[in-house]
Amino acid sequence: MLEILSRRIPPAAASWLERVEAVTGPRVRQRAERPASMSEASAWFDRDHFLATFTAAARALGKAPLALQAGERDALKAAGVSAAVDGWRIDELGRTTMIALVSRSLPPSELDPLVGACYQQGDSRERQAILRALPLVNGAERFVPLAVDACRTNELPLFEAIACENPYPAACFPDLNFNQMVLKAMFMGVALARIVGLEQRRSGELARMAEDFASERRAAGRSVPADIGLLSLDLEHERATRIPE
Repeated sequence: MLEILSRRIPPAAASWLERVEAVTGPRVRQRAERPASMSEASAWFDRDHFLATFTAAARALGKAPLALQAGERDALKAAGVSAAVDGWRIDELGRTTMIALVSRSLPPSELDPLVGACYQQGDSRERQAILRALPLVNGAERFVPLAVDACRTNELPLFEAIACENPYPAACFPDLNFNQMVLKAMFMGVALARIVGLEQRRSGELARMAEDFASERRAAGRSVPADIGLLSLDLEHERATRIPE
Protein backbone atom coordinates (compact mmCIF):
# COMPACT_ATOMS: atom_id res chain seq x y z
CA MET A 1 0.00 0.00 0.00
CA LEU A 2 2.85 2.35 0.79
CA GLU A 3 4.43 1.66 -2.60
CA ILE A 4 1.12 2.28 -4.40
CA LEU A 5 0.75 5.51 -2.48
CA SER A 6 4.30 6.65 -3.25
CA ARG A 7 3.65 6.27 -6.99
CA ARG A 8 0.68 8.62 -6.83
CA ILE A 9 1.56 11.44 -4.53
CA PRO A 10 2.26 14.82 -6.12
CA PRO A 11 5.83 16.13 -5.85
CA ALA A 12 4.74 18.73 -3.31
CA ALA A 13 3.60 15.93 -0.99
CA ALA A 14 7.02 14.28 -0.72
CA SER A 15 7.55 15.86 2.68
CA TRP A 16 4.23 14.41 3.87
CA LEU A 17 5.38 10.91 2.94
CA GLU A 18 8.62 11.47 4.85
CA ARG A 19 6.54 12.45 7.88
CA VAL A 20 4.53 9.22 7.50
CA GLU A 21 7.70 7.17 7.66
CA ALA A 22 8.74 9.06 10.79
CA VAL A 23 5.44 8.81 12.66
CA THR A 24 4.62 5.18 11.83
CA GLY A 25 7.92 3.72 12.92
CA PRO A 26 11.66 3.73 12.25
CA ARG A 27 12.76 2.13 9.00
CA VAL A 28 9.18 1.42 8.02
CA ARG A 29 10.19 -0.34 4.80
CA GLN A 30 12.37 -2.86 6.61
CA ARG A 31 10.00 -3.48 9.52
CA ALA A 32 8.16 -6.30 7.73
CA GLU A 33 11.39 -8.31 7.90
CA ARG A 34 12.33 -7.38 11.47
CA PRO A 35 9.43 -5.97 13.51
CA ALA A 36 10.38 -3.48 16.16
CA SER A 37 9.90 -4.54 19.74
CA MET A 38 7.14 -2.91 21.75
CA SER A 39 9.66 -1.05 23.89
CA GLU A 40 11.37 0.34 20.77
CA ALA A 41 7.99 1.38 19.39
CA SER A 42 7.03 3.40 22.44
CA ALA A 43 10.33 5.24 22.51
CA TRP A 44 9.98 6.86 19.11
CA PHE A 45 6.23 7.42 18.93
CA ASP A 46 4.94 11.02 18.87
CA ARG A 47 1.15 10.96 19.15
CA ASP A 48 0.60 14.65 18.33
CA HIS A 49 2.84 14.42 15.27
CA PHE A 50 0.93 11.35 14.07
CA LEU A 51 -2.46 13.02 14.49
CA ALA A 52 -1.29 16.13 12.64
CA THR A 53 0.06 14.06 9.75
CA PHE A 54 -3.12 11.98 9.62
CA THR A 55 -5.27 15.11 9.45
CA ALA A 56 -3.06 16.69 6.76
CA ALA A 57 -3.49 13.80 4.30
CA ALA A 58 -6.29 15.35 2.25
CA ARG A 59 -4.48 18.67 1.95
CA ALA A 60 -1.19 17.03 1.00
CA LEU A 61 -2.46 14.27 -1.30
CA GLY A 62 -5.74 15.50 -2.70
CA LYS A 63 -8.81 13.35 -3.24
CA ALA A 64 -8.29 11.91 -6.72
CA PRO A 65 -9.48 8.33 -7.38
CA LEU A 66 -6.77 5.66 -7.14
CA ALA A 67 -7.53 3.87 -10.42
CA LEU A 68 -5.40 0.83 -9.59
CA GLN A 69 -3.50 -1.06 -12.27
CA ALA A 70 -4.01 -4.81 -12.68
CA GLY A 71 -0.57 -5.54 -11.26
CA GLU A 72 -1.31 -3.41 -8.20
CA ARG A 73 -4.55 -5.30 -7.56
CA ASP A 74 -2.67 -8.57 -7.79
CA ALA A 75 0.00 -7.33 -5.39
CA LEU A 76 -2.59 -6.26 -2.85
CA LYS A 77 -4.38 -9.57 -3.11
CA ALA A 78 -1.09 -11.45 -2.64
CA ALA A 79 -0.43 -9.33 0.46
CA GLY A 80 -3.78 -10.37 1.93
CA VAL A 81 -5.55 -7.06 1.35
CA SER A 82 -9.10 -8.13 0.49
CA ALA A 83 -10.78 -4.74 0.83
CA ALA A 84 -12.05 -3.06 -2.33
CA VAL A 85 -9.21 -0.53 -2.46
CA ASP A 86 -10.09 0.31 -6.07
CA GLY A 87 -12.93 2.54 -4.93
CA TRP A 88 -10.79 4.57 -2.54
CA ARG A 89 -9.28 7.99 -3.10
CA ILE A 90 -5.66 8.92 -2.52
CA ASP A 91 -6.19 10.59 0.85
CA GLU A 92 -8.08 7.51 2.08
CA LEU A 93 -5.23 5.26 1.01
CA GLY A 94 -2.77 7.55 2.77
CA ARG A 95 -4.64 7.50 6.06
CA THR A 96 -5.43 3.80 5.89
CA THR A 97 -1.77 3.03 5.24
CA MET A 98 -0.75 5.11 8.24
CA ILE A 99 -3.07 3.21 10.56
CA ALA A 100 -2.06 -0.18 9.18
CA LEU A 101 1.65 0.58 9.56
CA VAL A 102 1.52 2.06 13.04
CA SER A 103 -0.57 -0.88 14.26
CA ARG A 104 2.44 -3.11 13.64
CA SER A 105 4.62 -1.04 15.94
CA LEU A 106 2.53 0.14 18.86
CA PRO A 107 1.31 -1.97 21.78
CA PRO A 108 -2.46 -2.05 22.36
CA SER A 109 -2.11 0.36 25.26
CA GLU A 110 -0.99 3.06 22.80
CA LEU A 111 -2.63 1.91 19.58
CA ASP A 112 -6.19 1.63 20.90
CA PRO A 113 -6.47 5.20 22.23
CA LEU A 114 -4.70 6.48 19.10
CA VAL A 115 -7.26 4.89 16.78
CA GLY A 116 -10.03 6.16 19.03
CA ALA A 117 -8.64 9.69 18.91
CA CYS A 118 -8.29 9.62 15.12
CA TYR A 119 -11.92 8.55 14.87
CA GLN A 120 -13.48 10.77 17.52
CA GLN A 121 -11.55 13.91 16.56
CA GLY A 122 -11.70 13.33 12.82
CA ASP A 123 -14.02 14.74 10.19
CA SER A 124 -16.20 12.46 8.09
CA ARG A 125 -13.48 11.45 5.64
CA GLU A 126 -11.00 10.74 8.42
CA ARG A 127 -13.55 8.52 10.13
CA GLN A 128 -14.23 6.68 6.89
CA ALA A 129 -10.51 5.97 6.53
CA ILE A 130 -10.35 4.54 10.06
CA LEU A 131 -13.26 2.20 9.36
CA ARG A 132 -11.72 1.02 6.09
CA ALA A 133 -8.40 0.44 7.84
CA LEU A 134 -9.83 -1.90 10.48
CA PRO A 135 -9.31 -5.15 8.48
CA LEU A 136 -5.61 -4.24 8.19
CA VAL A 137 -4.99 -3.42 11.84
CA ASN A 138 -3.17 -5.83 14.12
CA GLY A 139 -5.59 -7.03 16.79
CA ALA A 140 -8.52 -5.77 14.75
CA GLU A 141 -11.08 -7.61 16.89
CA ARG A 142 -10.46 -5.09 19.69
CA PHE A 143 -12.16 -2.38 17.64
CA VAL A 144 -15.56 -4.05 17.30
CA PRO A 145 -17.22 -1.52 19.68
CA LEU A 146 -16.00 1.38 17.54
CA ALA A 147 -17.22 -0.28 14.33
CA VAL A 148 -20.58 -1.22 15.83
CA ASP A 149 -21.06 2.36 16.98
CA ALA A 150 -20.29 3.58 13.46
CA CYS A 151 -23.20 1.48 12.18
CA ARG A 152 -25.58 3.70 14.16
CA THR A 153 -24.82 6.72 11.99
CA ASN A 154 -27.36 8.16 9.56
CA GLU A 155 -24.54 9.59 7.45
CA LEU A 156 -24.54 7.37 4.36
CA PRO A 157 -20.83 7.65 3.35
CA LEU A 158 -19.75 6.82 6.90
CA PHE A 159 -22.11 3.85 7.11
CA GLU A 160 -20.90 2.60 3.72
CA ALA A 161 -17.29 2.75 4.92
CA ILE A 162 -17.96 0.03 7.48
CA ALA A 163 -20.82 -1.89 5.84
CA CYS A 164 -19.82 -1.94 2.16
CA GLU A 165 -16.83 -3.57 0.46
CA ASN A 166 -15.34 -4.04 3.92
CA PRO A 167 -14.55 -7.57 5.20
CA TYR A 168 -14.34 -6.44 8.82
CA PRO A 169 -17.99 -6.86 9.93
CA ALA A 170 -18.32 -10.40 8.53
CA ALA A 171 -15.02 -11.37 10.13
CA CYS A 172 -15.48 -9.76 13.55
CA PHE A 173 -19.05 -8.76 14.33
CA PRO A 174 -21.18 -10.91 16.66
CA ASP A 175 -24.34 -12.22 14.99
CA LEU A 176 -26.65 -9.62 16.52
CA ASN A 177 -24.52 -6.68 15.42
CA PHE A 178 -23.99 -8.10 11.95
CA ASN A 179 -27.72 -8.69 11.51
CA GLN A 180 -28.54 -5.19 12.70
CA MET A 181 -26.05 -3.75 10.22
CA VAL A 182 -27.70 -5.67 7.37
CA LEU A 183 -31.13 -4.37 8.33
CA LYS A 184 -29.74 -0.84 8.57
CA ALA A 185 -28.33 -1.26 5.06
CA MET A 186 -31.77 -2.11 3.71
CA PHE A 187 -33.31 0.80 5.59
CA MET A 188 -30.74 3.19 4.09
CA GLY A 189 -31.15 1.83 0.57
CA VAL A 190 -27.71 0.20 0.39
CA ALA A 191 -27.47 -2.77 -1.99
CA LEU A 192 -26.99 -5.97 0.01
CA ALA A 193 -24.55 -7.28 -2.60
CA ARG A 194 -22.06 -4.71 -1.30
CA ILE A 195 -21.86 -6.42 2.12
CA VAL A 196 -18.78 -8.65 2.12
CA GLY A 197 -19.38 -12.14 3.50
CA LEU A 198 -23.17 -11.82 3.61
CA GLU A 199 -23.72 -15.25 2.10
CA GLN A 200 -21.55 -16.90 4.75
CA ARG A 201 -23.19 -14.97 7.60
CA ARG A 202 -26.81 -15.58 6.60
CA SER A 203 -28.83 -17.34 9.26
CA GLY A 204 -32.37 -18.25 10.21
CA GLU A 205 -32.44 -15.35 12.66
CA LEU A 206 -31.34 -12.87 9.99
CA ALA A 207 -33.97 -14.24 7.60
CA ARG A 208 -36.64 -13.84 10.30
CA MET A 209 -35.55 -10.27 11.03
CA ALA A 210 -35.65 -9.48 7.33
CA GLU A 211 -39.18 -10.87 6.99
CA ASP A 212 -40.32 -8.81 9.99
CA PHE A 213 -38.76 -5.76 8.37
CA ALA A 214 -40.57 -6.50 5.11
CA SER A 215 -43.89 -7.00 6.89
CA GLU A 216 -43.55 -3.65 8.65
CA ARG A 217 -42.77 -1.93 5.35
CA ARG A 218 -45.78 -3.48 3.63
CA ALA A 219 -48.09 -2.60 6.53
CA ALA A 220 -46.92 1.01 6.29
CA GLY A 221 -47.51 1.07 2.55
CA ARG A 222 -43.81 1.35 1.80
CA SER A 223 -41.75 -0.55 -0.72
CA VAL A 224 -39.64 -3.56 0.19
CA PRO A 225 -36.01 -3.69 -1.02
CA ALA A 226 -35.81 -5.74 -4.20
CA ASP A 227 -32.74 -7.63 -3.00
CA ILE A 228 -34.21 -8.77 0.31
CA GLY A 229 -34.35 -12.29 -1.15
CA LEU A 230 -30.59 -12.50 -0.64
CA LEU A 231 -31.31 -13.00 3.05
CA SER A 232 -33.66 -15.92 2.54
CA LEU A 233 -32.45 -19.41 3.35
CA ASP A 234 -34.95 -21.00 0.93
CA LEU A 235 -32.61 -20.69 -2.04
CA GLU A 236 -29.76 -22.27 -0.08
CA HIS A 237 -32.06 -25.10 1.02
CA GLU A 238 -33.14 -25.65 -2.57
CA ARG A 239 -29.53 -25.91 -3.70
CA ALA A 240 -28.65 -28.33 -0.91
CA THR A 241 -31.58 -30.66 -1.60
CA ARG A 242 -31.58 -30.52 -5.38
CA ILE A 243 -31.12 -33.95 -6.98
CA PRO A 244 -28.13 -33.92 -9.37
CA GLU A 245 -29.10 -34.34 -13.00
